Amino acid sequence: MSGVPSTARVTRTARRAGCTSVSARTVPEETPIALSYGGTTHAVMMGTPADLEDFALGFSLTEGIVSAAAEIEEITVQELGAGIDLQVRLRDAANTRFEARRRRLAGPVGCGLCGIESIDEAMRAVPAVADVNLTLSSGDIAQAMRLLGDRQTLHRETGAVHAAGFYIAGKGIALSREDVGRHNALDKLAGALLKAGIDPATGAVVVTSRVSVEMVQKTAALGSSMIAAISAPTALAIRTAETAGMTLVALVRGDEFDIFTHPKRVTVGAARHVA
Repeated sequence: MSGVPSTARVTRTARRAGCTSVSARTVPEETPIALSYGGTTHAVMMGTPADLEDFALGFSLTEGIVSAAAEIEEITVQELGAGIDLQVRLRDAANTRFEARRRRLAGPVGCGLCGIESIDEAMRAVPAVADVNLTLSSGDIAQAMRLLGDRQTLHRETGAVHAAGFYIAGKGIALSREDVGRHNALDKLAGALLKAGIDPATGAVVVTSRVSVEMVQKTAALGSSMIAAISAPTALAIRTAETAGMTLVALVRGDEFDIFTHPKRVTVGAARHVA
C-alpha cells in the first residue's frame, strides 16, 4: 500500500457571481507510476497513487502479460523520490512469454498507446466475448451509471477523476475504482475483480469517460461482454467491439442511451431493485 496521498489541498482564487475570493480546494495527486517486470520498466503511467496492487494486477491482465492472477508471484510497491515503482515478479512460464514478447517490440509501452513502436502490438486482436451469456434491461443500464456516480467519493471531493465499476443485475455495483486516468481506473477495476474472485462474465463494465479502442480491448481481455459509458465512443472502438462480439452502450444520461453494437443483450424493462 502506498503512503503517498491521493489528494492535496491548494489555495485558489475563485471568481463567483462577479466576486473574487481566496480559498482552499482539494485536487487529486498525479504521480508517475512505473510498472516493472523482472526489474525492467515496461510502462510509466501518470495516475492516482491508490489501489496500486490492483493497478499492477489489472494492467498485467488487460495488457496480455498474464492470463490469470496465479501467474504473478509477487507485487512490490516501491516509493521513489519522484514517483512509484510497481515491481511485478512473474512466475516462470509467464515470464518466458513476456520476455519473448518484449524482444519483439522495438520499444517500451508509454502512456496508453503512445510508446508502442509496433503497430501490430497496438492493434492486437481482442478476445472474443460473443458467447458470453449476459442480458441487462434498459433500467439496469440507467441504474448502473447512477450507482457508479454514488460510489465516486474521490470525484466528489476533487471533480477531476474518472471511475470504472462492475455492475451485476440485482446486485448493483460490485466493485469500483477511481483514477485521474480512465485507462488506469479500468485496470484497477480489473485487478480488484481478479482479487475478489468475481467472474467478469456475470456483469458489465461501466465507465465515466468516452470509450476508446483501449477501453474495449481491456474490457474484452477482462472477459466482460458489455461496456457502458457516459460519453461517446470512437469509430475504432465501435469496430473493435463489433468484431469481439461486445455490446457497447454509450452516452448514458439518465434513462437515455445509445447502443452501438450487439443490441440484443439490452432488453426493454426496469432494473431489479438494488437495496
